[in-house]
Amino acid sequence: MGATPPLLVASAVSGIAGAMLFPALTGIIRDVVPPGRLHSANALLGMGTNVSKMAGLVLSGGAVVLIGSGWVLMTSGVMFAVAAVLVTMLRGSPGQGSPGGAHSVLADLRDGWREFVSRQWLWVAVAQFSILMMAVQAAYGVLGPLVARQHMGGAPAWSAVLAGEAVGMAIGVVLAFRLRPRRPVMVATLLTLPTAAPYVLLGVGAPLWSIVSGALVAGVCFDIYGVLWNTTVQREIPGESLSRVSSYDSLGSLMLGPLGMLLAGPLAVTVGAQPALIGCGAMVVLVSMLAVLFPGVRELRVPDVRAVPTRS
Repeated sequence: MGATPPLLVASAVSGIAGAMLFPALTGIIRDVVPPGRLHSANALLGMGTNVSKMAGLVLSGGAVVLIGSGWVLMTSGVMFAVAAVLVTMLRGSPGQGSPGGAHSVLADLRDGWREFVSRQWLWVAVAQFSILMMAVQAAYGVLGPLVARQHMGGAPAWSAVLAGEAVGMAIGVVLAFRLRPRRPVMVATLLTLPTAAPYVLLGVGAPLWSIVSGALVAGVCFDIYGVLWNTTVQREIPGESLSRVSSYDSLGSLMLGPLGMLLAGPLAVTVGAQPALIGCGAMVVLVSMLAVLFPGVRELRVPDVRAVPTRS
């Protein structure tokens, strides 16, 4: 028990740092990448993230055996420190960056909120993704592992499902380099529909290979979604408000996830884990179709740069 309180404090600090990092990173990418290369930059960043995740999963087990878990955690901490140093070395493109002057926290919050609610496509998509993440957290965090233990042989089967999703994410980020739809928010929203597949397949007791295939498709869709969404936000939101708007985006998108995990246990007891998984899939489909009904989601288009006259 002696090590538990410091570990809890460290975890809380890590969570706070992560909450600050991701909105800031959205703005940093906009500052250091020319507008015409944002899509490729986000796809490349996603590829690096996925490769790093898979490498970490592969190498961590062997590293723990060779040097011990304590040294592995210390090495991980050093790697975070190196990453922080590398971020400080970034330099923005000429003319990029936020305007100078003093800002209060409340003023920044008001500015970000004003930009956030003024765009229908933005708040609708964030609300949709928040409900989607509630279903995802319930399914992947509680209900899926429970069904795997009860009906599929336990950890090996669930590991195969997670591996399928990881492979799908690697494929998705490669496809994202080439996929540049004219209506990115509508396409991204429609891509969340197939992510219901693994939950429904788990719920109906489908064979393991089909569940793994469904997880692979979900991984592809989630990664393409991420590239399309980040690029759209970076292109449509003014640079001086981008990180503030991204803060509301992150908060709204993730805030219902813990609620999903909290409700998953009682649902598994009252209606059963498999019916609850089918309900998670139905929720994903319903909220995604509802989001597409909003004109702002359907009609936002990528500007046609070829239509813009150039100076001779």
